[in-house]
Amino acid sequence: MVSEIKVEVIHKETIEPSSPTPHHLKKINLSVFDQFQSEIYTPLLLFYPSTSDEGNIDHKSLFAEKSKLLKRSLSEALTHFYPFAGEFVYNASITCNDHGAAFLDAQVNCPISKILEKPDFEVLNQFLPTAIESKQAEAGYILLVQASLFECGGLAIGVSILHKVADASTLSAFIKRWAAIALGLASTTDHVEFGVASSLFPPLDFFSSPQFSIILSNKNCITKRFVFDASKIAALKSKAATTVPNPTRVEVVSALIWKCIIQASRSKLGVIKPSMWCPVVNMRKRSPQGLAENILGNFVWMFAAMSMDSEVKFESLVVKLRKGIEQYKEKYPNGVTGEDIFQAIKGSGNLAERDDLETNTCSSWCRLPLYETEFGWGKPSWVSTRSSFKNTIMLMDLSDGEGIEASVTLKEEDMTIIESNEELLAYASLNPTVI
Repeated sequence: MVSEIKVEVIHKETIEPSSPTPHHLKKINLSVFDQFQSEIYTPLLLFYPSTSDEGNIDHKSLFAEKSKLLKRSLSEALTHFYPFAGEFVYNASITCNDHGAAFLDAQVNCPISKILEKPDFEVLNQFLPTAIESKQAEAGYILLVQASLFECGGLAIGVSILHKVADASTLSAFIKRWAAIALGLASTTDHVEFGVASSLFPPLDFFSSPQFSIILSNKNCITKRFVFDASKIAALKSKAATTVPNPTRVEVVSALIWKCIIQASRSKLGVIKPSMWCPVVNMRKRSPQGLAENILGNFVWMFAAMSMDSEVKFESLVVKLRKGIEQYKEKYPNGVTGEDIFQAIKGSGNLAERDDLETNTCSSWCRLPLYETEFGWGKPSWVSTRSSFKNTIMLMDLSDGEGIEASVTLKEEDMTIIESNEELLAYASLNPTVI
């Protein structure tokens, strides 16, 4: 039972950078891409099984040692990623004043297997140091970490970071550096530079004005986990290859989920409503600037694929997704600029609030090396993220690097239809065990 599982915070402290931030780095302006993001906390959970099967092990003492290592290495990592220890000035800048990051120690009244047998997002919330919907004024920090000890000696590390300051790529880079420091593998010559994005893509006054707001709804929403193993993805790719050359994992999984969402909407409404699928694009791979690959903060945009067809076919949606990214490349051959974003917002308004259009946002974390995150007690057995906002889909690699786990957030009434969709269940398992 969900109510039986309790995660109790037993200690909380502030971790400051091991070295003070130099005076000339005390303020980092946001880029236009940072400004555009919602003020929410991006969640990341990493679960590590117990490293010992012996019953006489003092798990609490081992946990204390692990917690001490995590805190010490986090302090060093914050010296490199110093904005994460600062304070956020709404849609303008980060004051890099070494305020620090929060670190919570917690204990769980069950073994890790109870969580991994059938993950429950309500329970998983307890492993995060702050709610996804939190504002920085409420959370008190840009970065928060929670280390939770299971009865068996297993460990969960929950990370919450303000989305205004970091996208998934930046968060992954931070986690990688933090783990390398913990293992003693971080090079002193490795250089991390913030502020590049704001110089290339300066902030716009419009995004700091009352006229601009992004309203995300999570009312009556529920998140479910659908897992596509490698063989099922191969079958989907084979099916899509009749219309698109070399379809990707993300394209075929996205197309199938999109199709099921459209069908659920039409089943509920009884009418054909235009449906938009908006994949988030990591522009580091698509920008000609020489520094683009190393840009930290937020450097993502999105393109849109639209379906208004009376008959919805999986293959046709794959084609629409492929055409969408090709049109994006044609429209922005030199990358997206702040003015492009301003014009897009001005022209479309808040798409999520439009009644005449169904908008779905999809963010893929596939290929980020999160399953390689090792602090000294092995690699994680499960890595998870999610959103809690309507019509948001998060894609994550499985531990084998081939399958995909999709966290899908929809209105409860839509999810009831989706989770019994026979075509979806022919390719995906609904919340299977992790172990």
